[in-house]
Amino acid sequence: MLKRLKLPLMLLAAVSLAGCQYDVLVPKGWVGAEQRDLLIISTLLMLIVIIPVLVMAVYFPIKYRADREDTSDYTPEWSHSTKLEIWVWGVPIAIVVALGWFTAVYTHRLDPYRSLEHLTDAQPLEVQAVSLDWKWLFIYPELGVASVNELAIPEGRPINISLSSSTVMNTFWVPALGGMIYSMTGMETKLHLIADETGTFASRSGHYSGPGFDKMVFNTESMTATDFDSWVAKVRAEGDDLSAEAYLQLEKPVIDAPISYYASVDDGLFDRIVGMCVEAGKVCMADMMMQDKMGGGGLAGIGDKDLYEYDRQRSIDGFGNPLDLPAPQLHSEPDDTQHMSALDPAQRDYPFDMKYVCGQTEEKTI
Repeated sequence: MLKRLKLPLMLLAAVSLAGCQYDVLVPKGWVGAEQRDLLIISTLLMLIVIIPVLVMAVYFPIKYRADREDTSDYTPEWSHSTKLEIWVWGVPIAIVVALGWFTAVYTHRLDPYRSLEHLTDAQPLEVQAVSLDWKWLFIYPELGVASVNELAIPEGRPINISLSSSTVMNTFWVPALGGMIYSMTGMETKLHLIADETGTFASRSGHYSGPGFDKMVFNTESMTATDFDSWVAKVRAEGDDLSAEAYLQLEKPVIDAPISYYASVDDGLFDRIVGMCVEAGKVCMADMMMQDKMGGGGLAGIGDKDLYEYDRQRSIDGFGNPLDLPAPQLHSEPDDTQHMSALDPAQRDYPFDMKYVCGQTEEKTI
């Protein structure tokens, strides 16, 4: 019966794996190739222990089974073997040392913040990536263009990617070119990649981010320098203007968004996205942190709370639909009053009260 099922099971396994992509093991860029090498080296080193253990797990129970005929090698008084101790302790120690050495070398070599300019004389291309619900925005600050759900890069040229997020945390991942890195709201992370050949590389977010997560995919198009210049010209000819108002419309949740282009981008837009202050009047993150450092706004700042709110305007339900939440109500019960008065800078011995609105500071001596 088992022999009859063997061939059908093998065919079923082959069919089930036919759609798999092994980009991690067949990389198309220097970073991906280095990560693959580290993965293979680590696996081989660990197999030095795993394979003998698996062999011994079968060999010793069979050799020393209770019903064997020859028991002349039975030595109940045996307690120590120097040679065995050297193998039992020496081999694992050597493996751990080798793993540690390789990991340290490759970790430094593949630091995502480390530039790849040492690989080529080509000028790096700057790209600013923003994860939205549920799409990717790519801004080319040096070229003044942007695209949604399509990352075009020139072959053989280092790509310096700065990343942030408009809402929840995501991960930027192009398996054929290298490992993933997080994009987070109010923060800027960096990643450096390079494509060694032209081609279309499947890319996606590797971090669950809500109902539209499975559609948060895009293609990374690696092109020749000539084709990349043609792509930029196409974007400038077909694209719209990415102003602050256009970005706020783009930021709204959309599942399975199409590829789109922008022929121009407002100066400093990415910095304002990182600062969470694209919307007019909003307090930027740097100013907010400075105000907190100086003691906060106290009771006088309660009237400006709308300038600090960010998440409420981006609240969604379980299906990705925006929620129109009611305005929060301030209460004046005795306990709340005591709590708010405790935030008064005058009672916290701070020398002044500060108010920040989009980088402008007003200072008043108390």
